[in-house]
Amino acid sequence: MTDARHSRWITAALLAPAGVIFVFLLILPLVVVLVYSFGIRGPAGGYEAAFTFDNYVNLPARGKAFFNTLTLAPLGTLLTAIVAFPVAYFLAIKTDPKWRVTLLVLIMAPFWTSQLLRYYAWIMLLGSKGIPSWLAYIGITDVRLINTPTAVLIGAVYGFLPLMVPPIYVSLEKLDKRLLEASADLGATPVRTFFQVTLPLALPGVATGSMLVFILLMGDYILPQYLGGGKVFFIGNALVDLFLQSRNWPYGAAVSVALVLIMFLTITLYMRLVLARTDKRRAALV
Repeated sequence: MTDARHSRWITAALLAPAGVIFVFLLILPLVVVLVYSFGIRGPAGGYEAAFTFDNYVNLPARGKAFFNTLTLAPLGTLLTAIVAFPVAYFLAIKTDPKWRVTLLVLIMAPFWTSQLLRYYAWIMLLGSKGIPSWLAYIGITDVRLINTPTAVLIGAVYGFLPLMVPPIYVSLEKLDKRLLEASADLGATPVRTFFQVTLPLALPGVATGSMLVFILLMGDYILPQYLGGGKVFFIGNALVDLFLQSRNWPYGAAVSVALVLIMFLTITLYMRLVLARTDKRRAALV
């Protein structure tokens, strides 16, 4: 009994620093935001103590920002996963091991430059003197890409691809290639092998990468601001407007709380679904 109690004290002492950091850097700021969300805007802006649900009742006023975010963020995550999977598969299965690290470094290379600089490059590519002008040479005219949802999705795939590839690569690198050979020996086509063997075993990596990309996209401000030109409004843009422009901190806090709740519910359901499917597939393979 004494040894068990001693072990618990050691465990508690080891976890204490991380626990304190977690409370002060995550829990307390969320509590502050939650308290602010029930207040009212002061005469000169900012926060004034009160207890009202008006800020939550008025959330539909930012419905466009919620709609754009809840539509384009999942779609951008899906497109990023679709592009990242064959890249990760090629690196993990087809590439010579001596080149894998080099290619992974090249995939991560865009993160070595400023995100703002990369989006400015895409502004030039998607602007009237970029891809639309090139398409005009072959007879495709009146193409508009910049300041559209399409531009935001292109930027999402490009900007967050380096976050999606490594988790999928790690899952595929652990894949037992004998399973692929066994599937082929049993008469399965490559497509069937992919959907029944490769993809299920790679789902943990897909889930991890998707979660990282989805969380960042949901709160992104720079991407819709520059590639969307302010016409594709995300919740991040709404928060900047509420806190810095109109200085309506309580309403901005309510929007923030709503965003956190939406993300928490979405990620929880997604991870449960993915993990359940992964467990079933693994049991079937065993």
